Amino acid sequence: MNKELNLQVIGLMSGTSLDGLDVCCATFHSQAGNWTFQIDCAKGYSYPQELKRQLGTEAQTMSALSFVTLHSAYGKFLGERVNDFMHEFGVKPQLIASHGHTIFHEPQKKIMYQIGDGAAIAAETRIPTVSDFRRLDIMHGGQGAPLVPIGDRLLFAAYDYCLNIGGFSNISFEQEGERIAFDISPVNYVINHYCRQIGQEFDRDGLLARSGKVWFPLLERLNAMDYYHQEGPKSLGREWVENEVYPLLESYELSLEDRLRTFYEHAAQQVAQTIQRHPGTQTRRSKMLVTGGGAYNKFLIERMRALCPCDIVIPDKLIIEYKEALIFAFLGALYMADEPSCLRSVTGAPVDNIGGMLFKI
Repeated sequence: MNKELNLQVIGLMSGTSLDGLDVCCATFHSQAGNWTFQIDCAKGYSYPQELKRQLGTEAQTMSALSFVTLHSAYGKFLGERVNDFMHEFGVKPQLIASHGHTIFHEPQKKIMYQIGDGAAIAAETRIPTVSDFRRLDIMHGGQGAPLVPIGDRLLFAAYDYCLNIGGFSNISFEQEGERIAFDISPVNYVINHYCRQIGQEFDRDGLLARSGKVWFPLLERLNAMDYYHQEGPKSLGREWVENEVYPLLESYELSLEDRLRTFYEHAAQQVAQTIQRHPGTQTRRSKMLVTGGGAYNKFLIERMRALCPCDIVIPDKLIIEYKEALIFAFLGALYMADEPSCLRSVTGAPVDNIGGMLFKI
C-alpha cells in the first residue's frame, strides 16, 4: 500500500491467564508501506468473578444455547468497558479491534472459538468493530496463531526476538527473510492455576517458586514432551495443558513450591533452547524484547537471563502490559488498509491472509 493512512484504533485483548481485559488506544500512521505508532492511552479492567469463572472453566461444557448467550453477553461487556474507557480518556477512535477470549483452539480439527460477539461491541459503542481474526487462517489449514508477529515485524523491528509471556510464552523473529513465530510453552496459565489452589491469583515476583527446589526427574519429563521437539508452525491451547501438562506435574508428590520451581526452570529452559536453535545476528549480541505479565516475574526473568544467549530487554510499563492489545489494534488498522495480518510463514497456512470480520453501524 502506497497511500498515506492515519487511523486511531482501540485494541482489546483478553489472555488465557484471565488477568482481565486490556484496552489500548493507539494512533497508526502508514506511508509507503512503513508503519509507525503512538499509544494514546491504555487501561486494564478486571473481570467480575462470575464472568471469570464462566470464561475460565464453564464455557467449554455449556449447552449450545448457554454458550451463544455468553458470547453475546461478553460482547456487550466488552462494549461497555470500551464506552467507560472512551469516557474516561476522552477519545473517540475510528475503529475497535477485538481479540475476544479463546474458548476452543484445536486447529488440527479446524476448531476454534473466540468468544465476545463483535456485533455486540459495535452495537454498544456505535463504532465499527473488527473481530474473529483467526477463523479464516484456520479454515485455510493454518494454526490461526500467533497473530502478534506481524506487529513485531512492522512495529518492533529493532529487536531480534520478541517474546511475550502470558498464559503461554510465544516468540517471533526473522529467519531468512520470513517471520517465524510459535508458542514456546505454557507459563502463567499453569502458574496461576496452582497459585489459586492456595487462594493467590499469581506468584508475585516468583517468591513461591524461588523458595522451592528443582525436581530433576519431573523437569526431564517436561522437557521431553513431544510438542517441544516439533518444528513450527505450532501453537498451544488450554486443552493440551489440561490433558498433558497437569497430569505430568501431578504425577509426583511435591510441595507447591517445588512443583512451581521445577516448572519455572522448564519454562526458562524452553525459551533458552528456542534462542539456541534459532541464533540471531552474528555481528553483535542479539536483543530480545520481553513483554506480558511474565516480564514482572523477577525470578522467572532471573532464570531466563542466566540461561539465554542474548540480552533481555524489559520495556516501559505501557509496552509490557499493553503490547498485545496494541498489536490487535494494529491488526484492525491492517484490515482497514487491506493488508495481510496472518502470515503463512507463522501459521502454516498456504497463503498470507487478512483475518477478521467487520461490523459497522
